Amino acid sequence: MTSVTSSTPVLTPAGRRDSRAARRGSGRPRTARYALWFVVPFVVLFVGVYVAPICYAIYQSLFRIERDPLGLTPPTEVLDPLFNYAAVLQDAAFVASLGRVLLFGAVQVPLMLGFALALALLIDSASARGKGFFRLASFAPYAVPTVVSALMWSFLYSPTNSPINRLLEPAGITVDFLGADLTLWSVANVVTWGWTGYNMIIIYAALQGIPGEVLEAARLDGASPWRTAWHVKVPLVRPAILLTAVFSIIGSAQLYNEPFVLSSSTGTIGPQYTPLMAAQSSITAANYPYAAAQSVVLALGVAVLSVLFFRLTSRRSS
Repeated sequence: MTSVTSSTPVLTPAGRRDSRAARRGSGRPRTARYALWFVVPFVVLFVGVYVAPICYAIYQSLFRIERDPLGLTPPTEVLDPLFNYAAVLQDAAFVASLGRVLLFGAVQVPLMLGFALALALLIDSASARGKGFFRLASFAPYAVPTVVSALMWSFLYSPTNSPINRLLEPAGITVDFLGADLTLWSVANVVTWGWTGYNMIIIYAALQGIPGEVLEAARLDGASPWRTAWHVKVPLVRPAILLTAVFSIIGSAQLYNEPFVLSSSTGTIGPQYTPLMAAQSSITAANYPYAAAQSVVLALGVAVLSVLFFRLTSRRSS
């Protein structure tokens, strides 16, 4: 008999695995190229919208404006890397604005996050009713544009037309909300009113991610609703609280709209009341390098505070 031999190789199980691995390996570079096309638009937008303006601001801050005392020639920019930064650190108004915003954040941010956490825990409690309504009612102030809310509160703060003072008038009490002693806290009240609901939604969403088995175990162990909220829920939503805290620190440094709108109703808010208002004043004076230096100093301060906050919270957790 004649034996017939096949030209097709017979693969063992190990050979089949090697061939499949080889096919997968050959397809990975192509998959990586396809994935790169999805990443490129984000990288381009990130560089164009964030990285490029930051680099240009740093570059612009290295120059100083030279003006002709007689005004016969247009101003020119001269390279002087440390001139603007030295002037910023010696600018009493700008340093005072930094201290004002630091005090603002140290008081307003913990209070706002405390209110947001309390609202989120109340709405998340098992005995709460009308959760949808209270979520919407708490979030509604955030939906109001900042300028509109500041205009509304400027009317409520008005010394002559304030309905709050009219309610207190029979008791012989008159509060100057926009006086020198209360202006900063009146601004803090506007910010707290507008942003508490936003932070509450973030914390409430984190509460919804807590497994039901954990809460049921706490109930079976005899934990009261208060102990469950404080010892179970709050530690589990700690990352969300830290996230809102960082956002609030950055937002405090960017304080601008509320004091700018309220400045039309009082003389206690000057053009350099906050760092951003001071930088805007420098832009109005056509001193762009100095405004860039002010912005860079503010950004560095926010970065340092954020890093210190993260390290402090990580040490406490460890």
